[in-house]
Amino acid sequence: MIIDQEYRDVLRTLSEGSVNRRFDPYLDIDWDSADYQIDPKDPRWILPDDCDPLGAHPWYQALPEERKIEIGLWRVANIQKVGLQFESVLIRGMMQYAMRLPNQTPEFRYCLHEMTEECNHIQMFQELVNRTGQDVPGMRADYRATSHFWHLGAYLPVIFFIGILAGEEPIDHFQKDVVRRGDDRPAALLRTMQIHIAEEARHISFAHRFLREHVKRQTKPGKAVTSIAYPVIMRWLAGAIMAPPRDMAKKFGIPRQVMREAFWSSPKSQEMMRNYFGDVRMLAEEIGLMNPASRAVWKKLGIDGEPSRYRGEPHRAARPAA
Repeated sequence: MIIDQEYRDVLRTLSEGSVNRRFDPYLDIDWDSADYQIDPKDPRWILPDDCDPLGAHPWYQALPEERKIEIGLWRVANIQKVGLQFESVLIRGMMQYAMRLPNQTPEFRYCLHEMTEECNHIQMFQELVNRTGQDVPGMRADYRATSHFWHLGAYLPVIFFIGILAGEEPIDHFQKDVVRRGDDRPAALLRTMQIHIAEEARHISFAHRFLREHVKRQTKPGKAVTSIAYPVIMRWLAGAIMAPPRDMAKKFGIPRQVMREAFWSSPKSQEMMRNYFGDVRMLAEEIGLMNPASRAVWKKLGIDGEPSRYRGEPHRAARPAA
């Protein structure tokens, strides 16, 4: 594998960042402190109405506060469970990829750093789930049943790393929106999100840079296939990550119509879905994966829109006139 010097420099910078700025879930979170105790009646578990699809739905907003807290705590715990399940797939696939790399390949070192950090994230998310006392399943049953095979996508590295971004970007976007709200979330939740956002910045940077490097090596037909697969994978995995399992509706008696509207048929929820992918639309533009056919797929899937101007750009309702 021929790797140019610029890419080597990026990989070295990311690897050094993993050495010099890393977190441990049991050193950097004081789980037993008074501030980090989980209170199941804390109103700060109520789902935010500006970044959670169910929290934005009128049905949820009309519930008594006690019920909103109960549902909110369960959903937050379930999102953590989904996150750790996705991280486990990522680790398995990345290990398959890394173990086939030749000697002297700098991608190997960075991949091992990232997997180490993802193991810490799994512990961190599971610790939070355990302390909520909620017996949540995580992903929907159909996704859980097939997730054991997702890591085989590592034998098609470009497709696999598109899948990594498809899982990481919605979670990262959601967590940043929550953290930007300030201190109206429980301390333990905020701290886990802050740590995850900080380290995920490296992981997302690597996935973006990996795709830049590897897509440019593809043949013209291969690139055409990738341009179509890219939005399909994004939309598919966004549903796996952000939509709750049916267990939630059964447990709390949420009407089917409410679940359909919240995930993802209402205008508000559709807007949230589109907002998850501003950064990956930007990447698609930059690496030549936007063409008339792929743009039609983005639109058909309801995840089209303007690309971000820079990675991590907060959502804005409208841009000022030029």
